[in-house]
Formats: sequence, C-alpha cells, structure tokens
Amino acid sequence: MDEKALPGRLPERDRPWVMRTYAGHSSAAATNALFRRNLAKGQTGLSVAFDLPTQTGYDPDHELATGEVGRVGVPVSHLGDMRALFDGIPLADMNTSMTINAPAMWLLGLYGTVAAEQGADLARCAGTTQNDIIKEYLSRGTHIFPPAASLRLTADVIAYTLREMPRWNPVNICSYHLQEAGATPVQEVAFALATAVAVLDTVRDGGQVPARRMGDVVQRVSFFVNAGVRFVEEIAKMRAFGALWDEITRDRYGVEDPKRRRFRYGVQVNSLGLTEAQPENNVQRIVLEMLGVTLSRGARARAVQLPAWNEALGLPRPWDQQWSLRMQQVLAYESDLLEYPDLFDGSRVMTALVDEIVTGARAELATVLEMGGVVAAVETGYLKSALVASLAGRRQRIEAGSDVVVGVNRFTETEPSPLTAAGADAVVQVDPAVEVAAATAVRAWRADRDPAAVDAALARLRADAATTTNLMTATLECVRAGVTTGEWAAALRRVFGEYRAPTGLAGGSASGGDEGLAEVRARVAATARELGSGRLRLLVGKPGLDGHSNGAEQIAVRARDAGFEVIYQGIRLTAGQIVAAAVEEDVDLVGLSVLSGSHLAAVPAVLNGLRAAGRPDLPVVVGGIIPAPDAERLRAAGVARVFTPKDFALTDIIDELVTVIRQANEL
Repeated sequence: MDEKALPGRLPERDRPWVMRTYAGHSSAAATNALFRRNLAKGQTGLSVAFDLPTQTGYDPDHELATGEVGRVGVPVSHLGDMRALFDGIPLADMNTSMTINAPAMWLLGLYGTVAAEQGADLARCAGTTQNDIIKEYLSRGTHIFPPAASLRLTADVIAYTLREMPRWNPVNICSYHLQEAGATPVQEVAFALATAVAVLDTVRDGGQVPARRMGDVVQRVSFFVNAGVRFVEEIAKMRAFGALWDEITRDRYGVEDPKRRRFRYGVQVNSLGLTEAQPENNVQRIVLEMLGVTLSRGARARAVQLPAWNEALGLPRPWDQQWSLRMQQVLAYESDLLEYPDLFDGSRVMTALVDEIVTGARAELATVLEMGGVVAAVETGYLKSALVASLAGRRQRIEAGSDVVVGVNRFTETEPSPLTAAGADAVVQVDPAVEVAAATAVRAWRADRDPAAVDAALARLRADAATTTNLMTATLECVRAGVTTGEWAAALRRVFGEYRAPTGLAGGSASGGDEGLAEVRARVAATARELGSGRLRLLVGKPGLDGHSNGAEQIAVRARDAGFEVIYQGIRLTAGQIVAAAVEEDVDLVGLSVLSGSHLAAVPAVLNGLRAAGRPDLPVVVGGIIPAPDAERLRAAGVARVFTPKDFALTDIIDELVTVIRQANEL
C-alpha cells in the first residue's frame, strides 16, 4: 500500500521550523566557536544571548557590570566585538535572532555594519531583533528609557528596516516572559497584543510610514512566546493568538491581505518550569512543551529553541544544548507530524478552549485599551500587579499540592542521578578572568580610535534624540566611529532619562488557606516584641543587573503577608545602594536575590559594605540559581542561609527568615 495515499496525508510534507539554540557566553570569540559547532550539528538559525551589561547599555568596566560580564550571554561592546561574534559566518545566508530590547537599535546597527563589511546585501539579511520594551518593565527588567522614548526607538527601527532591511523582523512582541512572571494564557495573549497595538499605533501615528505600507509593517511583526507543560492548553492559546491577531490587524489597521495578517511566532519553551530537583524530569517537560507549539499545523511555530535539561542548575554545556537540538530534529525528521494537515480542525474540545481564551483575552485587552493603552497600564502598575497576583496564586497552588510538580511537591523519592553525580561538571563555569579581559579590551578599544569622530557622532546622536529625527542614521555613525555600547546608551540617557518600573507588590497576595502562615505570623509578632520593635523589617535587594525579579517579589509578598515590613526598591541596585538602604531603614535582615550567576561577586560586595558601615551583625540571606559549591563559599563568607529553586515553599522560607533573625539576636 502506498503510504502517501493514506487518507489525510499531505501531498508534500510541511517544511520544518527554523531550529535554534539560545547561546552566548564569556566572549565573542568563544561564542563564535559555539555558533559554528551548533550549525555543524544541523541547527538552522542563530539565537544570540547577550550578557546583562550589553542588554542594559553598560560597558564591561562599569560599576554595575561587576560580576555580570559574559554570564548569561555574550558581551558586545563595539563593532570589533560584533565582527568577532560572526567571524566566518555568512550573515547573508543566516537567520539570526537577537534577544536585545532597550539597545536593539544599537545592536542592529552593529549587525548590519558587519553584514555590509562581509559584502552582504542588507535587503537579503533575515532575522529578528526582539525589541519589545514593554515586557521588560513587567518581567525581565532590562529596560533603560521611559516608555514613550522606548517606543520611539522601536518605531525608528521599524521605519529603517522597512526601507533598508525588508526581510528583517524589527520587533518581536515577547509574551514569553509574561508567562514566567505569572501570566495566565488569557493574560499572556491580551497583554502581548496590547503591546503590539502600542507599537503599531506608534508607527501609524508617527509619520515615518505611509498608511498604504501598514500591511508591510504588520507582515514583519513577529511574536516570541512561552509554552508550558499543559500542552493542550498551549495549543489552544496559540490558535487564539492567531485568531485575535488576524482580527486586530484587519479591523484596526485595515490590512486586507490575509497572508500579511498571518500570526508569525517563534518560541522557547518554559524555562521557569524546569526544576533543580530531579532535573532529569526536565527532558520530558521540554518535549511535551515543544508539542504544544508544533502539533497544530495552523498555529505551528516557525522557529523553535529549547532550553537544556540543566538550566535550573546553571549555564548548560554544548552537549546539553545538542541534546535539546536533537529533540527538535527527531520530531521534525523521524516522526510523521509534518505529513498531515492540522490535527485539531473540527475538534469540539479545541474549539471550546480557543473560544474561552479568545473571549477572556478580548475582554482583558479592552480593559487595557480603555485605560489608555499598554503604556498607561504599565505606568499605573496595573499590569505588574496583575502578574504578581497571578504568580502568587500559582505558587500557592504548588505549595498546597493542587498543582503537582513531579519530584518537587510529589514523587520526591529518587535514585541518585548519574547526570549530576558527584564529580560531574554538570554546567559551564564562566571564568572570572573573562570579565577582567573584557574590561581591559574595551579600554584598549577606546584608546585606539579617533576621539574627534567619537565626540561628533555622540553629539549628533544627542541632538537628533532631542528632535523627532529617526535615530538610526546617527546610531550608524556612532557604530562606524567606534562608539561603545555604554557610550551610546549614556548619550540617550542624558536626553531621555532612565525609568524605574512599578514593583507591583501592592496587589499581590495569595496566602489564603495557608494554615502555616498563621503560625509564622505569630512568630514574627513575638520576635518583634522581644526585640522591642513595632515590626520586623526585611530589605529585599536585587544587586547588579539581574532583572528577573519574580522570586524576589514573591518573597516580598509572602513576608508582608506574614507581618514583616518589607523594603523593596526594585531591580538594578549597586552594593552601596543596598547597604545604604539597610542602614537607613534599620532593617533586621537583608535578603538578596541573584539569578544571573553573579552571586560570588555581588553578595560579598554587600557583606563588605555592611562591615564598612558598622553593621557586620546584620544577617544576610541569598536566593538564586546557586550551585552547591558556591553556596558553601557564600556561607563561609558570612551568609546566614542560601535558598535555591528547590526551596519552593515560600511560607517555610519566611519561617526560616524569622529563625535567622532570632539567631542573629541570640533570642
């Protein structure tokens, strides 16, 4: 029997999605070598991870970059770094995704310049700059400028690429981190579409793009989504996303061509759901999550990157990334998935799920638009408070056991894992010498350029920023003059200012039904009485550039519910600022949250600062993705407790904080 003649078979297989690995660390040269190895293994696109100083507009020798250089991505400080990053990789033939937001214009300028130096026709260059600043205010925290200025930069990039790089996706609306920050499927769809509306409205009303070309703009808007382990619900979410995007672009922007209205998205499946406990379980989680964005042909991702099984432990090794790439290849090339039309068309179950999400998201989107749009919803704290509350509810369900996480709150008995056996180097360790080398290199770069050309380029950038001129031309002049990432961002900081987003703590609470919380609340009150103070005071601090604040916010919410007075000033603080706040507020405990791997630099800096300020007695606890050997070093340095992702029960953590305070005060 001819298999191709079987009922339901497509005459030709659907083409596979672009397969990427999110990669970057240490240095441009080391990352280039990793890119080459991944491409040789069958990866079909690049996805560049930049380090936090690059993402937030600082050079490697800036105070805030201490401990952060090359840890969660590759440092790119200037044109020389970008040349090294793509050395020997023909950009004209590559599809490159760059996870960069606030400095997206700058990185695109560097990328395009290197492509042109290679002889590439920019009109042929394909790829994506993430360039979604709204979700940075809500989740990742790598924003720099206020919302209006940030949207202006995005609109400028869109207008430039429409003219010069028509195959480039100039903006990638990113709901991925909204889900990590707590968004339900309804919130993820609604808040992401509200961001897309803000971007498209800015372009439509800005005067740079004629109305007749809005279809071209819409066609180049892509999305980057998250996919959790509830993969049936995720399939429905993606079908709902597509239906609403089609409706909005047709009715609000008058795009008549259905091909231009097609919902185009890439995906990284849910890193937040990966567990430190029994990390081998992450393999099946990743596979199930991949199915959520590939099973439905009509809502299938066009680019997929998968995390590695050990990302809850630290930075994955090349072998770990290869394993995740092979998962994609087995599904695409060994299975028969791509041989069939959409498996869910006509399904009553799927139709009902999609309709439910569409109805809820349409109502939530209307609420945001009635507030004045997504920028107003950010500035009032509405969106952040909604996400904090949703995440608090999710955490409470995990603690109560109603949401099962295998190996964490159920089925915790386990055999020792050979993947993390004693002596095995289960993650990549970034050499501290990387930061020293990067700082030295950027100083050498600054010394070996024409100062007059640099000054003139930066002066033009500041002057243009004070007008409505498209800033891409001035940015490209800065690139060619040898301006650095930190200098470009500093020039715009002078004009636009910086922005500190609302923390969202006011609306977050989900401790109802937590029987243990009453006991902890009683301990908090009793300890405060014994110390002769009205309330125990906890400072929650985020040192350095790590903007992933979900955990810190959940600790702050639960501590407040337990009776603590919580001082939380948001993200991106120096050690000196944290120490000053601890002394000025006369707190009983300092809690530091570090997820970027910079804990061995950031935490000792705070400990040393407290000693210098005359408060060596003030206890400090730390939470984050911290390997066991590093935890031992932190405890030896004076840290009272170290919490990692396996410590999922927030009320138990708060109870332990009370114990730390009592021990520090010999109660």
